[in-house]
Amino acid sequence: MDKERIPRWGWLMAGLFVATLVANVLNVFVLVPTVFPDTYRAVTVISAMSPVVIYVGVWYDEDRQHYWTHSRARILGDVVFVVTGAALGAAMTLVAITGLGLPTFLLDIVAMAGGFLLSWGLFWWRNPDLYADESDR
Repeated sequence: MDKERIPRWGWLMAGLFVATLVANVLNVFVLVPTVFPDTYRAVTVISAMSPVVIYVGVWYDEDRQHYWTHSRARILGDVVFVVTGAALGAAMTLVAITGLGLPTFLLDIVAMAGGFLLSWGLFWWRNPDLYADESDR
């Protein structure tokens, strides 16, 4: 894939669109009818979008290319941390604010913030060297 063909924001938007589409198909046909209440459908979407938000930056930035020299098992472990962190962060946020009577849109936005913050925090915890300043190295 040629990074220069599309700008970074284009790759991000394309990835987020595909992740959201896959998560919503999973919600409609599997999770909401069988497992999740309708209020928690955002957890799946946030969990699918989280790796896209984190990994587009790691893939696109030249100074973070050394990340891809890690083993596949390490990278897969990072992806599991990111997805799990997003699911836990979004779910905990929704549990905390669902009874406040907020509109669904606002619930989803706040859950998204909670999920992304926890997933990025776990990714940073496993890879602090990716985000270190030049003076810290």
